Amino acid sequence: MGRFRFDLLLLLLAVHWGPALSDLVISKLDRRIDLTSQIVRMTMSFKVENTGPDPVSKVSLTFPEHQANNLALLVAVSTEGKGKTKGPTTNLPIKTNQPADSPPSLIWYAASLPKELVKGESLTMDVLAVFTHTLRPFPEKITQSESQLFLFQESAHFPSPYKVKSQSMTVKLPSENVESYTKLKTTKFSNSEIKYGPYENLPPFSYSPVIIHFPSNKPFAVAQELIKEIEISHWGNVQVTEHYTLIHGGAQSTGEFSRLDFQTRPHIRGASAFRNLLAMLPPRAHSIYYRDAIGNISTSNIYGDSSKTLLEIEPRYPMFGGWKTSFTIGYSLPLQDFLFQSEETRFLNITFGSPMNDILVENLTVKVVLPEGSKDISVSVPFPVKQSQETKFSHLDIAGRPTIVLEKINVVPEHNQYFQVHYKFSNISLLTEPLMLILGFFSLFIACIIYMHADFTISKSSPSYLAKLQWDEVLGTIQQLRDMINRCLLIHEKLEASLRELSRTGDVQACKAVRKAADTLLKDVSKESKPLLSLLQSSPQAAHIFPKVEELVVKERDLQEKIMLKHTMVVDSYEKKSGGRDFENRVAAIQQKITVLKQEVDDLVEFVEDI
Repeated sequence: MGRFRFDLLLLLLAVHWGPALSDLVISKLDRRIDLTSQIVRMTMSFKVENTGPDPVSKVSLTFPEHQANNLALLVAVSTEGKGKTKGPTTNLPIKTNQPADSPPSLIWYAASLPKELVKGESLTMDVLAVFTHTLRPFPEKITQSESQLFLFQESAHFPSPYKVKSQSMTVKLPSENVESYTKLKTTKFSNSEIKYGPYENLPPFSYSPVIIHFPSNKPFAVAQELIKEIEISHWGNVQVTEHYTLIHGGAQSTGEFSRLDFQTRPHIRGASAFRNLLAMLPPRAHSIYYRDAIGNISTSNIYGDSSKTLLEIEPRYPMFGGWKTSFTIGYSLPLQDFLFQSEETRFLNITFGSPMNDILVENLTVKVVLPEGSKDISVSVPFPVKQSQETKFSHLDIAGRPTIVLEKINVVPEHNQYFQVHYKFSNISLLTEPLMLILGFFSLFIACIIYMHADFTISKSSPSYLAKLQWDEVLGTIQQLRDMINRCLLIHEKLEASLRELSRTGDVQACKAVRKAADTLLKDVSKESKPLLSLLQSSPQAAHIFPKVEELVVKERDLQEKIMLKHTMVVDSYEKKSGGRDFENRVAAIQQKITVLKQEVDDLVEFVEDI
């Protein structure tokens, strides 16, 4: 409630200091506010008269900053005259038009009239304003068994910059139940509607705060992100894929969730949750699927007739406040229903937003993937969007497919309007992929014929065969050297194990016996390795390998020497029963070198094994 009071204070200050416009007078203003879903829709119908001497080309609309920040859509239409002289309806362009002396807490919009309104003339305007994130849960957290309650803040008087002779406001609630609401003069509550007014002769920027606290368990489905990809194939198909990241935007669920209670009494123990969503797809949609990261989700139903296709989807779990889920729906559409051609230009005519009822999309990205070879691309969208272009590569693509990317925030069902993508495409380009397939299969068949009829036998006297024999000999020699190195490393391990046994038992003679056997084995290995190294050194096939092999042998010998030195020092110290800090430091220095050499030898062995 503190946030509401702060908003009211700012607005009252803005209203007090807002610049009044006296040339126009609103003779009658009727507002209807629909609170039956999470998206608040305000419709206004008012008659404007010019009582000033100068013609007027714009009509200003003002909204408090906290409302303007959540304004998703604002449209206006006008009708000139009245009664039998009433003229046609005209859509009015609307732009932000903030006066220099207006406080930032009051946001101004200007609707441009089709022609100037001179003194004594009047026109009727109908305005639709759609707001998101306007209903605030109160309390903000509820348990599984509690219903959602929301607060709605508004003014019984529309803060118009013009004098208003008569105005009224009607608020439509989801049900007849209401916790509390501001009661003013001429306030009437009937069925599920609260009516304020009519109020007579209100000055500019008149403001009368109203707060309504009411229950609503309607689905508060908010798509934090929706990526909608529309891929065109001139072979007769338009593929649509929609990736949703969905959250329940109502009161946060707190406490434990009981599946048993929810299943037995869903309307009591899950009143605030929603279990399904309804998407209205085009009438001839086919090949429909619904899946998530785990796989296909079978809890979906499809109903269709000649005018529409209804897809009812159910998430894997009921959605309570704050719970999230991600899923993908996809479907195919007949090309002839959405792609048209005018002379050399083709254009796609398809809807922009989400096909789901009363879903709020915070971030929408629409990607239109055109066929490869499309050029002279242009886009026509009935409202402002951020536009860019990228390239997508798919099967058999060479240069990639041009992709139009349209981005918009705060998207409501009213944005689900048709938009057009115009481009030029040559029919000859349709033959690119079939020709590539034909050429590919033809090349494969030719290669098979050549393979079946060609003789690939290698002569034993040919240079390539001799080179292969030499290389096989090099590989065999390297294998033998690697085995010898592994034998040496095993002997090293036995020597170090004998030292550990010496420290445990103190048996010097057993340790010397291990050393003697190791010396004999290492000498034998050294003799065996000499002719193998000579063979590698003399072979041209091993010229690029021999330096690494030679380095491996040298490193192993260095390691061998350090281990022998350590072994000798430790055994002598046990025999002479000597030691001390100096001895331990010398042994530690040798051990450090042994550790480094072991790592280098392991790296070189790994390199040789890769060969």
